[in-house]
Amino acid sequence: MRCPSIPLSAWLAIGLAIGSMAHQSVAQSSSSSRPNVLIIVGDDMGYADVGFHGCKDIPTPNLDALASRGVRFTNGYVSGPYCSPTRAALMTGRYQQRFGHEFNPGGNGQGLPRGESTLADRLQEVGYKTALVGKWHLGNAPELRPPRRGFQEFFGFLGGSHSYFESQGILRGDQPIEALDYTTDAFGKEAVAFIERHRKEPWFLYLAFNAVHTPMHATVERLEKFAAIEDPQRRKYAAMMSAMDDAIGSLQQALKTTDQESRTLIAFISDNGGPTMQGVTVNGSDNTPLRGSKRTTLEGGVRVPFVLSWPGVIEPGEYHQPVIQIDLHATALAACQVPVKPEWKLEGVDLVPYVTGSIKSAPHEALYWRFGPQMAIRKGDWKLVKYDATADAVAGGRGARARVSSLKLYHLSEDIHEDTDLSAQMPERVSQLQDDWDRWNAANVAPLWGGGPGQGQGQEK
Repeated sequence: MRCPSIPLSAWLAIGLAIGSMAHQSVAQSSSSSRPNVLIIVGDDMGYADVGFHGCKDIPTPNLDALASRGVRFTNGYVSGPYCSPTRAALMTGRYQQRFGHEFNPGGNGQGLPRGESTLADRLQEVGYKTALVGKWHLGNAPELRPPRRGFQEFFGFLGGSHSYFESQGILRGDQPIEALDYTTDAFGKEAVAFIERHRKEPWFLYLAFNAVHTPMHATVERLEKFAAIEDPQRRKYAAMMSAMDDAIGSLQQALKTTDQESRTLIAFISDNGGPTMQGVTVNGSDNTPLRGSKRTTLEGGVRVPFVLSWPGVIEPGEYHQPVIQIDLHATALAACQVPVKPEWKLEGVDLVPYVTGSIKSAPHEALYWRFGPQMAIRKGDWKLVKYDATADAVAGGRGARARVSSLKLYHLSEDIHEDTDLSAQMPERVSQLQDDWDRWNAANVAPLWGGGPGQGQGQEK
């Protein structure tokens, strides 16, 4: 008996269907052993403004609890001193200067280049449910928005800052919402709903608060809680920090009540240092004991609160070697059992083997920064830096052109405030660090937009 003749197109269709089913089966069969990933980003936080860094006037019990259950990185950095570039590096796992996202984007189609894949893209491909709640700031054009960058769910806004009380500009997917109470509370509720809704499948949630970025908007109830703080700006800032801490507490409770706490990897960072200098929208933050501010390559601009928690895998404690937010991308991929492809050109490392002690060496030989005419390299405890010295000047003002310092050399373990310049005494070390930075910089590209000579700002809103 002869088999019936089947057209080639039909065989191809059958083959594609079988291949698709096999891919889905692999993703589903391995999903039970994969952890959830929750990355939380605060906006423009001061280094000193959390309890686990010694803050006295703003209680942050939920962030402190997260830090106590995980690893606190005492030398945790971001790859730039401004909002959008550090988010671009976090999402891609690469230094943002590699693809021209050096400054905040404006309009006219500016944003994370389409040729760059995101962490959400990579996790969605292996079966993860993905969501962004909060601030995007990686492009306003339709093709650059979260639903086209790997996020199946999106609730938030597209730009760099937003009113905390107005619903205009807040989107669910691509559709405007009609009402809003307070963004920090709303983002917390939305994140909790996502966690509860997807309790039976692995998920990636990127929760990017606009707190504590300007405008300085706080609820009446929380302002009353901090009535003892005399400075009205610091009082509003405290109320806004407290709201974010409350929201993070609600997430931790949701993970516990849905029995997901032990299988969720949580990271927390600020996107850059607190804005404390002339030329940025000052919000009442405090970067003690660091010098510098958002917009500078001094420690106050790029060293941030940095926590990683994974119950049962990571023991609580402190880790003192320098790490950077780009590492969170690689850490998430490794935890989720996603093989890294060479063409991704990732530059971060999986932090878990380092904090658990299975790798004894430092995660990085050096860390690097470029922000217009500003630059820095940290290698061991040595830091070579050119920074925006507007904060050192008597005059200035918002929008003033930056005054970039000459090369300075600091030894951070003995001089965390970067007061004593050792460049004149150690010219050979200056030359060596400059050569190292030049080699790194040779692989960078010109900025795609923004940051005229000496400015390095781009568009804030």
